[in-house]
Amino acid sequence: MRTTTLGTNGPDVGVIGLGCMGMSYAYDMDAERDDATSVAVIRGAIELGATLIDTADVYGPYTNEELVGRALQDGYRDRAVLSTKVGLEVSTASRGSGTLPGLTVNGRPGHIRESIDGSLQRLGTDHVDLYLLHRVDPQVPLEESWGAMAQAVQDGKARAIGLSEASVEQIRLAQTVHPVTAVQSELSLWTRDRLSDVVPYCEEQGMAFLPFSPLGRGFLTGRFTSFDDLPADDMRRRLPRFQQDNLKANLAIVQRVRDVAERVGATPAQVALAWVVAQGRRVIPIPGTKSPKYLRDNVMAGELQLSGEDLAMLDNAPLPEGGRY
Repeated sequence: MRTTTLGTNGPDVGVIGLGCMGMSYAYDMDAERDDATSVAVIRGAIELGATLIDTADVYGPYTNEELVGRALQDGYRDRAVLSTKVGLEVSTASRGSGTLPGLTVNGRPGHIRESIDGSLQRLGTDHVDLYLLHRVDPQVPLEESWGAMAQAVQDGKARAIGLSEASVEQIRLAQTVHPVTAVQSELSLWTRDRLSDVVPYCEEQGMAFLPFSPLGRGFLTGRFTSFDDLPADDMRRRLPRFQQDNLKANLAIVQRVRDVAERVGATPAQVALAWVVAQGRRVIPIPGTKSPKYLRDNVMAGELQLSGEDLAMLDNAPLPEGGRY
């Protein structure tokens, strides 16, 4: 796979990484987990060059980090660029915005300092390559949260730190305390908001931008054509864009992806991912999958370079109906 760097001075990584959340959290919740297959997918990703492996303490909670830790045994840890996150907790309430249902924000410095040790234990490593603040806590000054994140670097527990779902103003504020290596936010053909501000700022500052849900939570692959296609306990059933009327309208975006896929002889997933990669030199999408077949499909997108005409067709796809959360 083609490679880029995790920030200006960061390690080399494949232009596509792997998000591990869905292996143990949020999607297909009624299906039996197959941890052995998930371990094989994580190791397969590394072998195929998708070396950026992304998890978080809240996924499970905790069980996804444990799964990733098992996958990185037997020599795989040294071949991976490992990212985890802190700052969200499972809760019946929700503080702040831009948060999945059932989660609450916690950016208190004490929580951050305690959490890194738990993450390292579950991951079976003495450091992570990238430690991300999962959400900025509106009730805690960002300088305090970011100072605790910086302490993890000073203590050798993290090689670099970054922010998730942060605004340009928040990124600038964090930079006054400690360098920001990467920013993670949602970006896909049905979530393009950050292209007008955060992505160009990251490009200007030499930061990596890590899009999560680059396949629109699986929607852009064409897998879902109606609300009833979603598994019974799947988190997506609670999201506005998957409600029946919105979903039907959003199929127009999928059709645009299919049209380009037919032109270039690729799958819709590969086209959707290649469009994301084309948005910047250090834009590194982290699609999630539990399937070896879909893993290979996603990784092959790293070699697909769309023409200007293809990109223009995708840029002009309809905007989505419904909010993200």
